[in-house]
Amino acid sequence: MGTKSSKTHNGFSLIELMVVVVVVAIITSIAYPAYQDQMSKTRRSDAKAALMDAASKMERHYTQFARYSGTIANSGIPATSPENFYNITATVTGATSQTFTLTATRAGAQVGDDCGNFTIDEAQNRGVTSGTLGAQQCW
Repeated sequence: MGTKSSKTHNGFSLIELMVVVVVVAIITSIAYPAYQDQMSKTRRSDAKAALMDAASKMERHYTQFARYSGTIANSGIPATSPENFYNITATVTGATSQTFTLTATRAGAQVGDDCGNFTIDEAQNRGVTSGTLGAQQCW
């Protein structure tokens, strides 16, 4: 009787490994941009929350002093959003400081966001500046 020799292969061939690498690359090229877009959308809530809080503090200042504060510090508004993705500034106008515009300017990971900078005024008008998307898409 003859002996049968059998070879057992452990591991993967180079072709199998290359197929796996190509599949992973394709999945990554699709998934990563979608992930980045979703993260930008999530970070926008940081600006919205900060602006809504800042607007309420400006209104509180107005009820106490019959004018809006010219600086955010006088109204107790922090200079950055809670997660530090936006810088908050206030512009007060009118002869007796009767109007304001609050702006959340992109910072850090949000610098390239398509919505740009968020704004809100004393009449709760919401807008965006320096972006490619409109206020309806971003707010």
